[in-house]
Amino acid sequence: MQGILYEEQSAWLFLLVTVVMGGWAGWMAARAIARGWRPFWQCLGALLLVAAAVRFIHFALFSGTLVSLHYYAIDAIVVMIIGTVGFRVTRTRQMTSQYRWLYEKTSPLTWRERTPVSGGVG
Repeated sequence: MQGILYEEQSAWLFLLVTVVMGGWAGWMAARAIARGWRPFWQCLGALLLVAAAVRFIHFALFSGTLVSLHYYAIDAIVVMIIGTVGFRVTRTRQMTSQYRWLYEKTSPLTWRERTPVSGGVG
């Protein structure tokens, strides 16, 4: 995988910088956008900036290539996946807690409309 996913000598640097640090920053950026009730498309710019910061950390600390479309794309994909999950988890929590009479959680990433309870008087 060295040369395809990461350029450093060790996969641990890729896991630390891209997955852990970049993923955490992407999660928090997407979470902040979701908490502001902004649409998902606004996450894209923020997550691309996080991926650029991850690429800079690889360059500054570990002598990686700063301007590499291939490795930037890998970093961006990882950050986007983690950020998207963070956005959906936050939005699901918002929808099911703020509008609990309308929606119920079906998984950590999805919700659905509640079915009306028929309470007939008889």
